[in-house]
Amino acid sequence: MHNTKVASWGRGTTRTISNGLCVVFFMSCRVSLSVIRLALPRSPNPIAKLVFPTLRASRLLVRFKSVSSESTLFSMPERRPFVRLPTDVYPVNYGLRLKPDLIDFTFEGKLEAAVEVTQGTNQIVMNCADIDIITASFVPEGGEEINATGFNYQNEDEKVTLCFPSTLQKGSGLLKIDFVGELNDKMKGFYRSKYTIPSGEIRYAAVTQFEATDARRAFPCWDEPAIKATFDITLIVPKDRVALSNMNVVDRKPYPEDHSLVEVKFATTPIMSTYLVAFVIGEYDFVESQSSDGVTVRVYTPVGKAEQGRFALEVATKTLPFYKDYFSVPYPLPKIDLIAIADFAAGAMENWGLVTYRETALLIDPKNSCASSRQWVALVVGHELAHQWFGNLVTMEWWTHLWLNEGFASWIEYLCVDHCFPEYDIWTQFVSADYTRALDLDALDNSHPIEVDVGHPSEVDEIFDAISYSKGASVIRMLHNYIGDEVRGHVQPAAERHSQSSGNNNCCLGNTGFNQMLKISQKKFCASGPRNDENCPNWMVPISICTSEDPSCTKLEVLLDQPETTVNITNVAPDHWLKINPGTVGFYRIQYSSAMLESLLPGIRDLTLLPVDRLGLQNDLFSLARAGMISTVEVLKVMEAFVNEPNYTVWSDLSCNLGVLSSLLSHTDFHEDIQEFIRDLFTPIGMKLGWDSKTGEGHLDALLRGLVLGKLGKAGHKATLEEARRRFKEHVEGKQILPADLRSPVYLTVLKHGDSTTLDTMLKLHKQADMQEEKNRIERVLGAIPAPDIIQRVLNFALSEEVRPQDTVSVIGGVAGSSKQGRKAAWKFVKDNWEELHNRYQGGFLISRLIKLTVDGFAIDKMAAEVKSFFESHHAPAAERTVQQCCENILLNAAWLKRDADAIHQYLLQRKAPPV
Repeated sequence: MHNTKVASWGRGTTRTISNGLCVVFFMSCRVSLSVIRLALPRSPNPIAKLVFPTLRASRLLVRFKSVSSESTLFSMPERRPFVRLPTDVYPVNYGLRLKPDLIDFTFEGKLEAAVEVTQGTNQIVMNCADIDIITASFVPEGGEEINATGFNYQNEDEKVTLCFPSTLQKGSGLLKIDFVGELNDKMKGFYRSKYTIPSGEIRYAAVTQFEATDARRAFPCWDEPAIKATFDITLIVPKDRVALSNMNVVDRKPYPEDHSLVEVKFATTPIMSTYLVAFVIGEYDFVESQSSDGVTVRVYTPVGKAEQGRFALEVATKTLPFYKDYFSVPYPLPKIDLIAIADFAAGAMENWGLVTYRETALLIDPKNSCASSRQWVALVVGHELAHQWFGNLVTMEWWTHLWLNEGFASWIEYLCVDHCFPEYDIWTQFVSADYTRALDLDALDNSHPIEVDVGHPSEVDEIFDAISYSKGASVIRMLHNYIGDEVRGHVQPAAERHSQSSGNNNCCLGNTGFNQMLKISQKKFCASGPRNDENCPNWMVPISICTSEDPSCTKLEVLLDQPETTVNITNVAPDHWLKINPGTVGFYRIQYSSAMLESLLPGIRDLTLLPVDRLGLQNDLFSLARAGMISTVEVLKVMEAFVNEPNYTVWSDLSCNLGVLSSLLSHTDFHEDIQEFIRDLFTPIGMKLGWDSKTGEGHLDALLRGLVLGKLGKAGHKATLEEARRRFKEHVEGKQILPADLRSPVYLTVLKHGDSTTLDTMLKLHKQADMQEEKNRIERVLGAIPAPDIIQRVLNFALSEEVRPQDTVSVIGGVAGSSKQGRKAAWKFVKDNWEELHNRYQGGFLISRLIKLTVDGFAIDKMAAEVKSFFESHHAPAAERTVQQCCENILLNAAWLKRDADAIHQYLLQRKAPPV
């Protein structure tokens, strides 16, 4: 599954040193750097075999000095008791017939499951939620049917016990169950999805989302990933609707009881987990192609939008052969369908043979889609198709190992996109989008290990987060890099291409020079700053070092497995700098001595440091400042060294960190001063880029222009604001339609400095938009409107019928992230509408996103207590950990503000002062 990414507000922090370098190794688990191999059939590729089910996580968040703020305020609540399903009966094949009613939003079901009884029992325990069983019986092989005498529902644990009057003997049998259920509107289980046909009429599709534990809402089953079986699925649907499932259709015939319906039978699936079963009934067009290895690929779109599926089709047909070569295992199904679903909580879901997506994660309009949308679609398609092997063919035994499933897919999606679109420079973007995001979350006391014990179903949604996805991917990337040469003998050249510049490639520099002694130490790192922890374990930290003579070549590698060590680097000229962790591959923060840091700054200005290392250096410093280990003023001085920066991803990370700082300083009376700093920093690159694309520009130029203009416009850069207003007016009047890549920055700029008329115009554009991408583009920036009374209109709009349920979160989050007033208004709105919001998302991960986006930016101690108090009386089991993390972030922000606000203010004033 691909979760839609939410920018992390709190930037993490770093760890320790004195003379030389401080490495903080951020791992929530001990990692043996020897590779533990995965049972993937016939695959010789060691990286395809990276599985670490034996890793045990001694949570690796960092402590350093003695600040005993292991806050007791945020102790995690006790977990609910939970018992896995008994093993005395297990399924071999599910024969499943479903008849959904798209008017009354109910469905009828009939299950005939071939099962094995491993020991005599008079009851069968299965998973079941929101389903009413009408009848149940068991037919032993060669015996007479035994009717169940009762159904005991354990609603809290989502189980049902079928009771029988006599013992079911060991052996094979057939379990028959007739049942009914509801096509709910919660985007989980078997649910209804609202869409509008070209005539304007509203209709509904019936679709599925079963991961993690919601197949049990569609049919009684053994809903645990390790309990695999084959599936024979038949759907009884209106004859004018498309019916899809995991496998290809083998029979389609009129339904004898109602001639308006047809009975659609699908081929038997491979052995698979219940969470990967899928079916869709609705109205769709499609485009079709075949991959070079003969797999039929279709992309299903809303009616009339088939051409918007072409880009995803291109990506999918390139990707399947890539993964076939990578895993050395052919795709095992005869077809794969990718389908855009109107109402969809996640980004996408890897159901075997029928991958479901949000429309914005699959559909691309050549004229109206921006470069970032194309890149997003490529990444999500790459992620979900990787799961067809890693996750579907080979599956985690239990949700404890979710990180491996999602971390691997989150790593290899970049490998895939780099193969398909090398011009995206996607591995540099990985560092900003995943690596730093994971470090941020991992710095919190209320983070969690990569591998988490999971019991009760309510706990599963909590771990679909940046630790399981982004940290998992970052650790796999680090290991892949570390074992480089061992892997390269087995991996195809495409995998070789992505490997980071540090590698195991020990280059010897030819010149003679001085030797440099480098002291390296490791400590655990916390966002709350240094702590003393006598029991802090040591990790095996792969340290690589490059020099300014050849920044792309590793000069020395060492495995740091002690608290500290000293290394001798030979033949380094006295005026050359040393850079630790070239490629920003090792998953740790670095703190340099003042002298080492000073020597690196020219490498930022003259661009001799590689882009990924310029980014990593700045990001580490920002995290050190948030942890109170250096002054924020020192980071601002380093940021000013980026005046010649040309790289999109470096600017993106700078922009993110300045956004965090701007949000923090919105709690002061000198917020405008940081806006001036932002304007000064971004103006030169803005002037260089201009508003219009130039001949020869590519994907990254389009991304950079949108980023820079949006940053300048939001910060109130006068010329940018005037030009944005002019272009917006022409766009609205139809005189000159804005290119897709300029719409977000223009919309943001005019709203940030707009009034109620601006909002009216924007809402009109939203209503007229035919593409969900355009609607989302507008929804994400509506919160920028400044006036308090207008902010309330935006919040009310978020819950209106105009906004799809999954997108309400981004509208409210946009309000909270826009200003101090917006944050207060959004928090009050969430509290006032909590019952409706919680009911809408039914405890899924969207509720966690909503909470994080709404409250993470507060910076007053008492707000942490208020948030904690609210959720103690308004329980959200799937978001308990998120609440803890948000409260911690609020306290961290408050401490940061108290510690550094005056110094920041003085520095910003000093910058403006005329020279003496």
